[in-house]
Amino acid sequence: MKRLVLLISVMCAVAMSAMAERVKIIMIPDHADAIYKVGEQVKMKVILTDCGLALNGATIDYEISEDLMPAHEKKTITLKGYETTIKVGTKKKPGFVRVRAKVKHAGKNYSAMSTVGFDPQKLTPYTEKPEDFDEFWAKNLEKLKKVDLRPKMELLADRCTEKVDVYHVSYGNIGGSRMYGVLTMPKKEGKYPAVLRLPGASVSPKGGDIKHAEQGVIVLELGIHGIPVNLEGSIYDDLSSGVLSNYQMKDIDDVNAYYYRRVYLGCVKGIDFLLSLPQCSGKVGTLGGSQGGALSLVTSRLDSRVKATAVYFPALCDQEAYMNNRAGGWPHVLKYEGNRTKEIINTVRYYDASNFARGLKAPVFYAFGYNDITCAPSSTYSTYNVIPAPKQLSIGADTGHWLHSEQVEAMWNWIIEELR
Repeated sequence: MKRLVLLISVMCAVAMSAMAERVKIIMIPDHADAIYKVGEQVKMKVILTDCGLALNGATIDYEISEDLMPAHEKKTITLKGYETTIKVGTKKKPGFVRVRAKVKHAGKNYSAMSTVGFDPQKLTPYTEKPEDFDEFWAKNLEKLKKVDLRPKMELLADRCTEKVDVYHVSYGNIGGSRMYGVLTMPKKEGKYPAVLRLPGASVSPKGGDIKHAEQGVIVLELGIHGIPVNLEGSIYDDLSSGVLSNYQMKDIDDVNAYYYRRVYLGCVKGIDFLLSLPQCSGKVGTLGGSQGGALSLVTSRLDSRVKATAVYFPALCDQEAYMNNRAGGWPHVLKYEGNRTKEIINTVRYYDASNFARGLKAPVFYAFGYNDITCAPSSTYSTYNVIPAPKQLSIGADTGHWLHSEQVEAMWNWIIEELR
């Protein structure tokens, strides 16, 4: 009955989503890959449909901006028929330009966006790498080595399946704290590769990754806040709006006390935990998106035992770009003048994912979308460009802060094969 209710709920949600998409604004750049050379002029065809049929004579408002920067052009145009062409212009430096369009029809507002790149393969991060960056993290790792793992594993019998055991686990971390997560592990006797699956920005419970454990992989879905990840959902809501509200800014003016110091080191300790499992083959990889994408990069850079790194639209990339009139990554700390103090800028440089990317050695699968307005493509592409390790790129020209299912499948297939 519960599964039936869930299925009906999903079907209703899909139906409501389909209703909301009655009017579609389709924007098509005149280059098939949406990539241009610096100085090259861009034209974009705009087509309007209503329930799949031409929507004639509509009026469109649109604006043009450089990635997440303020719009530099705003116009209104009335279609002759159901299509028109927008002259987007060009860009004098490598980067991205975004067109946002909206239309009002039958009393409802509809919107869409399309983003094009100008020589994005030439982008490099603005964020400076401190001279003692490697020394700073080496000292922290030495402190981490002295921390006893003290692992705990609790079988979650109600979540186990015929093929997979599910555990709520925890282990020791720096400063006397603990890291918590949900471990999914094949029941069949044998040795398996392991993936440390790292979370996006949130304060939430974890369900475990049964799907990929059934494919013969141990997966530790990690929480980062030092609290159990199997509690009632309302508890996380209270924490998110209370003591963990805006956690990404906590102690950001102190490089040795910043919130992510404990998180980064706790992720490395997660590799210790996975390798301590008798069922682990010794091959471990990291995987995550958004905040988890940054953590995947960071953990791989800090721990040479990581053999494969999967990253999608990583956060915390090239945050200093905002001080150079280009979009930086989430949490957009340096977008605001009030945050641009000497202390905060210094901290950002030690924790920016782009500075970890420069030293990666394990192979990397990297994915993001041009329409991402959470982790700007300017920041994610510039970070990708400085990765020296073997790497492959999966771009969704139409995606925002999400991936197509085909990309997700390709990413998991890639990391499983790398670790095997």
